[in-house]
Amino acid sequence: MVVTKTTPRTAEEVARTLREAASEHRAVTPLGGGRASGMGNPLARRDVELHTTALDRVLEHSQADMVVSVEAGITIEALQAHLAKAGQFLPIDPFNSPGHTVGGLLATGWTGPLRMRFGSARDFLIGIRVALPDGTLAAGGGRVVKNVSGYDMMKLHHGALGTLGVVVAASFKVFPRPLHDVTVESEEGWDGAARALATPVAPAALELFAGGRVLARYTGSPDAIERVIAELGWKRADAGVWEEHARRAPSRWARIAVPPGRLREALDGLDGWWASPGVGVAHWEATDADAAADVRRKAEAAGGSLVTLTPLDGLDAWGTPPPTLEVMRRIKRAFDPEGVLNPGRFVV
Repeated sequence: MVVTKTTPRTAEEVARTLREAASEHRAVTPLGGGRASGMGNPLARRDVELHTTALDRVLEHSQADMVVSVEAGITIEALQAHLAKAGQFLPIDPFNSPGHTVGGLLATGWTGPLRMRFGSARDFLIGIRVALPDGTLAAGGGRVVKNVSGYDMMKLHHGALGTLGVVVAASFKVFPRPLHDVTVESEEGWDGAARALATPVAPAALELFAGGRVLARYTGSPDAIERVIAELGWKRADAGVWEEHARRAPSRWARIAVPPGRLREALDGLDGWWASPGVGVAHWEATDADAAADVRRKAEAAGGSLVTLTPLDGLDAWGTPPPTLEVMRRIKRAFDPEGVLNPGRFVV
């Protein structure tokens, strides 16, 4: 199979590539930084690799309005460096870093520990521009926070794995860098995590590891944070521990998501995991398809899911199809009737 690789430099070039591929019945695989390229099922076809990394500009940054608009190929690290000059940041800290692009993260819906305080990118995404499979460019939202007109295109493309369109630009609400940012740790396991989650000032991020280590990150008022840390009695950790943590990515791993109260049960008996107890999400080094299938059954019985983030031979990436599967198929047919984008990767 001969795969054509292309790196468009403008949104219009992306759209043209898609239009030409559709007319020639060729399948297109969009790629950003490639850090999440193993997510999903194997592609049914791949004729064109469309790399977005040349779309790497900051289009507009309004420091006073706390809004930034960027092209989709910019890396998270480059965007954070730009925002830091204004004392601002975007609370996106995904695993398998560095190298993620904005478009790649929107397509996969990946998050990191800061999800506990700020939610996922969809919660502060305020505008999006997408190249559709027929070669048109469509936009949703805008460059202001209070924008509620039209269909919510942003949530449609967030987490769609590039199966409905290729994100070429996005606008976000950004946040001021915290006045005080302190990380503490203990070896108290689940009980320690519960204690930290119950503090008067909730942690911005809290991670628990299979060996019992707990990391808690507190941001905000210096007086309030120092009082909470004194009550916990945990030792301080170097702030660089979060950057180290973000580099985690076993060769084969899966994401388990269940209601927070069922997370401990879902992880019982497993090794090689780290979890965000406050949001009910864990990442697990899943090297065996049979074991992963067992954990998936347990997670689904608890009302959750197990999704593989890298391929496991013999195991579907997604698990039991949702009740909305037929609706998802209809949306896919409406946006991509020729099956141009990532055929076979998603559940539809």
